[in-house]
Amino acid sequence: MISNKRCPRIAITPGEPAGIGPDIVILAAQQSFKASIIAIADPDLLRERATLLNLPLELVIFNADEPAVPHQAGKLIILPVSQKITAHPGRPDPANAGYVLETLRLACQGCMQHNFAAMVTAPVHKSVINQAGFSFSGHTEFLAGICGAKHPVMMLVNPGLRVALVTTHLPLSEVSQTITGEKLEHVLKVVWHDLHERFAINNPHMLVCGLNPHAGEDGYLGKEEKQIIIPVLDKLRQDGMRLTGPVPADTAFTPDRLHDVDVVISMYHDQGLPVLKAHGFGETVNITLGLPIIRTSVDHGTALALAGTGNANCSSLLAAINCAINLTSLHSATDLPSHTSFKSAQVAL
Repeated sequence: MISNKRCPRIAITPGEPAGIGPDIVILAAQQSFKASIIAIADPDLLRERATLLNLPLELVIFNADEPAVPHQAGKLIILPVSQKITAHPGRPDPANAGYVLETLRLACQGCMQHNFAAMVTAPVHKSVINQAGFSFSGHTEFLAGICGAKHPVMMLVNPGLRVALVTTHLPLSEVSQTITGEKLEHVLKVVWHDLHERFAINNPHMLVCGLNPHAGEDGYLGKEEKQIIIPVLDKLRQDGMRLTGPVPADTAFTPDRLHDVDVVISMYHDQGLPVLKAHGFGETVNITLGLPIIRTSVDHGTALALAGTGNANCSSLLAAINCAINLTSLHSATDLPSHTSFKSAQVAL
C-alpha cells in the first residue's frame, strides 16, 4: 500500500541496540507527529529499554493494508525484527550486526516499494559491524548499494546552514586522489538536482570550498584547484549553475560569504562539518542525496555511555523526523519527475 500523502509513513531504524538509538526512538515516540511512525526493531529491545527509562510505550504491529494515521504520543507502530542476542546498554556485540543491517535493508526496501514515504536512521556502530565480518563504511554507502545509486552525496542541514560533501568517510591521506573532475561534477549535479526537486529551490546558489589552504594560492599551495576544481566550475557555470568558488575554506563560513548561499560544498568530511555542528549541534540533520528515496538521520553517534541512563537527548532525531515529514510534503507538492535532468529542469536562470 502506498503511503498516504496526507499522512506519510516514516520508517525509523534505532541503529546499534546497545547505544542510545533505542532510547531516542522511545523518547521521540512520546510526542505527536503529523505522520505515521513505524519503528523497524526488536519489540523486546524497545520494551526493555522503555522499562529501564521508565517511559510509557505501547507497541502495535505494522500492517501495510491498514490506513496510515498520525502518530500518537506513547504509542509506536513496529515492524518486528529479532536480535541475535539480547543487547545490553553500553555493551555492543558484533553478533547483532546482522540485525542492525536487516533493519536498514527493510526500511530502504519499504521506501522503494512505497510502503514508506521516507526513512530516518539512528546511529550505528561502524567498527562493531565490521568486526562481525561485514564491509560497512556507513549508512550512506550501504543504502546506496541497496538502491543501486552509484554515487550518493551526504548533506547535513540545520536551521541556518547546509553543507554537502564531495568525499565522506575517508582517511585524509586519500581525499586528494579521490577528488576527480568527474566526481566533483557528479556531486554538484546531484546537490543541484535534489535542492531543486526535494527542497523546491528553483535556482540553487552553491558555494564551493577549495581543497588546499587559501584555495591553492594560485597553484603555490596545491594544484587541485587549478587542475580539477576550477575547470569543473567553469563548465557547469556555462550550463547555468550558480556557483561561487573555489573559496578558501577558512573564510567560506563567514556571514558575508554565506549571504544568498543555499549550500556550501566541502571537499572532505572535517572541512565543513565541524563548522556546521558548532553552528547547531543537536539540531542538525543528515540527508542522503542522490537516492531514489528520502533518508534523514541524526548528527551524532551511538553514545554508548549514555545508553539506558535517561540522559540521552532526542533533539536531533526529532529534527530528522520532522525534516523527513517536510521533505515528503515538499516532494508531493512540487510533483517533479523523479529523474529531472539538470538542463531540462533549469528554472529562472
